Amino acid sequence: MLGACHSPSFKLSPTHNGMPLSTPFLGSPVTHHPTGVVQLGKFSIPKKKRQLSINSVLADVDEDWKALFQVQYIPKPKADPNTVASIILGGGAGTRLFPLTHRRAKPAVPIGGSYRLIDVPMSNCINSGIKKVYVLTQFNSHSLNRHMARTYNIENGLTFGDGFVEVLAATQTPGKSGNKWFQGTADAVRQFIWLFEHDARLRDVENILILSGDHLYRMDYMDFVQKHMDSDADITVSCLPVDESRASDYGLLKIDNRGGVTEFLEKPKGESLKSMQVDTTLFGLPVEEAVTNPYIASMGIYVFKRKVLQKLLSETYPTSNDFGSEVIPAAAKNYNVQAYLFEGYWEDIGTIKSFFDANMALTDKFPKFHFYDPKKPIYTSARFLPPSKIEKCRVKDSIISHGCFLRECSVQHSIVGDRSRLELGVEIKDTVMMGADYYETEEEIVDLLASGKVPIGVGKNTKILNCIIDKNARIGRNVIIANKDHVEEAERSSEGFYIRSGITVILKNSEIKDGAII
Repeated sequence: MLGACHSPSFKLSPTHNGMPLSTPFLGSPVTHHPTGVVQLGKFSIPKKKRQLSINSVLADVDEDWKALFQVQYIPKPKADPNTVASIILGGGAGTRLFPLTHRRAKPAVPIGGSYRLIDVPMSNCINSGIKKVYVLTQFNSHSLNRHMARTYNIENGLTFGDGFVEVLAATQTPGKSGNKWFQGTADAVRQFIWLFEHDARLRDVENILILSGDHLYRMDYMDFVQKHMDSDADITVSCLPVDESRASDYGLLKIDNRGGVTEFLEKPKGESLKSMQVDTTLFGLPVEEAVTNPYIASMGIYVFKRKVLQKLLSETYPTSNDFGSEVIPAAAKNYNVQAYLFEGYWEDIGTIKSFFDANMALTDKFPKFHFYDPKKPIYTSARFLPPSKIEKCRVKDSIISHGCFLRECSVQHSIVGDRSRLELGVEIKDTVMMGADYYETEEEIVDLLASGKVPIGVGKNTKILNCIIDKNARIGRNVIIANKDHVEEAERSSEGFYIRSGITVILKNSEIKDGAII
């Protein structure tokens, strides 16, 4: 409306048809004072001292109106990372990612050769300027706690200024409700909701991010929070379009033409799944892409108004344990729940297959996700390792991490983790090798071989295909790991391996004897 305002084309005079001239916006008469001031309602506009003409008067009116409306314009508030706190959920028992989660929490699972999954949301927080971070843990949390202390400790690791990173482990407290472990994502937050009432460091926090510790993606969370604030949402759900083959693995949303969430179903099947189809062109997708991706999937990433989160968990839904299946669907009926379309790469590392595929995708020539962004890096623990040493090897489409020893071997489409050792004649392909936590000296290796034992790493002339090798694994000489019989599932823990979705997983600290065939 303001942009359509123009100066009147009729002759300007103190009166018009005997009535004082008034503005159509303010309804206030224009009065003239002998002091050289024009009184327009409550605004006093000084006259310009120039030769009067109709054009100069109109120019003065234009300038005065522009100045007036510039004063009246109030921009939308900009999201401030100092008013945002993040809660990163450590996840459940990780049964679908077993055996990688046998002795570690899901967010502590190594990825990309040198990183842990928890480094992804932590780095996104740091790059977004968010420095108030809680990590909630429950299952197998030792290695996660150790990594967090080494990497994000304010004194020894990354500097957070007036911020903090705190690990909150599940604990039992007095009272009937305090004698249970975390019952779900919402219950985990509920058990520590008292922090937002009593922790002085959170007094300026207005919005709370709920994040997962087992996703692979790069996001500026402040764009997410800005959308949340612009729409005055109580809750905003980050989501992305997916096809039918993946839709049933996620919570699905229906939205209106203003981005409001009207329905939310957690992992629907059959007819319920089909009922959740939407026109994804509402999010700006091209028609062709909208046809192949007719579902809107929740990423399990939310932003809540602080007071709304406290009320939902403490008063409105005090017995609801999960955000995706209980709190969000119920809140969509009575609260302003908005959808935020994320347009980048995102992967839920929830199964052995998804973990393997995500790692393999990192080795692509033009990967959809990589760790090399100079402006938004992914941080991890500083290990102070030497460069890798590679002697007469053939390495193709692979990632070689720090402190490795490769001797006359072949590595194709694979990831080789920190401190890995590959001996002469080794061939690995389509393999994720996590590396080792420590070195063995040359003397120790010689003594192990002399006594018929296997040192850490991969021995001479061993061939490995389509495999995940967990940390500190000892694989002997002349071993073949190829799953030539295409077994989909197998449990051979006594022999040091499992097979999941056709992928062989060599267990952490296990030993595969010389000449073994898997």
